[in-house]
Amino acid sequence: MAKPKTEFLVNQTIVYPSQGVGKVVDVFKREFKGEMIYHYKIYIEVSDMTVTVPVDNAKLLGIRAIVSKAEAKKALDSISEDYEPPTSDWKLRYQQNLDLLKKGTIGDIAAIVRCLYHRSKVKELPILERKLYENAKTLLENEIAEAYGISATEVETMLHAKLEPLGLKIEKKPVYNDEDEDEDEFEEDTSSSSKDNDDDDED
Repeated sequence: MAKPKTEFLVNQTIVYPSQGVGKVVDVFKREFKGEMIYHYKIYIEVSDMTVTVPVDNAKLLGIRAIVSKAEAKKALDSISEDYEPPTSDWKLRYQQNLDLLKKGTIGDIAAIVRCLYHRSKVKELPILERKLYENAKTLLENEIAEAYGISATEVETMLHAKLEPLGLKIEKKPVYNDEDEDEDEFEEDTSSSSKDNDDDDED
């Protein structure tokens, strides 16, 4: 039987915002509630795992094609642009950036990196935010690398060059007062909401 017409093709590199840059390794049918549903099988290199996603759910999960080189450059350049400092309420800041990650445009991911790098120069990030920053930074580097056709290591150097001048400027800003004491409690509250509906999510 012929494969269906789908947005993504086998061997196409894509972005799964909450997981990373991946490659479609198969498009196949699986029965679900009496119906045969087409799925993407996606290999995520950064975590060395394979996920299956119903074709009809891919857009809902933010899965998209790699951006053009021009779009990647625009996102990279945005890292060093001036912007409004983030809220000092780390819980609100974390949720805002988590929502951006789920939207998953390259501009959103760049904004997370810029925001949390900015914040880390003022005060050490709570554990949850450090994890979010590292995830967003890795995703940004890997997508730009794909768009430019260069290595992620090269992009990391480019990104650092954009971040460091910003860091030098924001170190002069006044220190905010955060209330980080209840981070563990907040992590428990958000852990279930931040889980991804990725593997075999068909509801």
